[in-house]
Amino acid sequence: MRLFRSSEIIGIAADTLDFALEASEETHPNEYMGLLRGESARTLGLDRDGTVVTDVLVIPGTRSNPVSATVKTNMIPNDRDAIGSVHSHPNGVLRPSDADLATFGNGDVHIIIGHPYERRNWQAYDRQGEPRQLPVLDVDLPDDEAFFDFTQEDIDAELGLTEGDDAVEDATPEPDPDGDDRRDGEERR
Repeated sequence: MRLFRSSEIIGIAADTLDFALEASEETHPNEYMGLLRGESARTLGLDRDGTVVTDVLVIPGTRSNPVSATVKTNMIPNDRDAIGSVHSHPNGVLRPSDADLATFGNGDVHIIIGHPYERRNWQAYDRQGEPRQLPVLDVDLPDDEAFFDFTQEDIDAELGLTEGDDAVEDATPEPDPDGDDRRDGEERR
């Protein structure tokens, strides 16, 4: 029995699938590869439990050619919302290769997109490499810009800091009363 059971993956957001299809087409004739993240269906306004694939993480340093894509494992974020992978097959074959199957153990859903990269040219698989259903869901995804919409006060509140804490005080150094920009006890070299 697993201590933390993952939520059932109930579908993929239409915008997320479109992004993966476009990225695969732009990378052609090389393979495209990314990791999948998901969010609770309820946070997306759906009246049911489960997880919806909402994001494709592009991993820095990913290398690809017409027959493979390699992700630098040290660049993969430790992400509790990671749920699988997506990659393209420029030859159009939608079946996983042995190399694909070797990577399917990490995550619950894996998508292969084939040339010509249209909505009918993809297939989802489970971790054993068996085809699985993954409905395309028309959901409103959170605004990407909202992720960066925070202030220093928001950060301090998240960290539990208050006005009297040293970390919150203005970090601007006081002007040197001697006017020589040296701290007491420092020597100029």
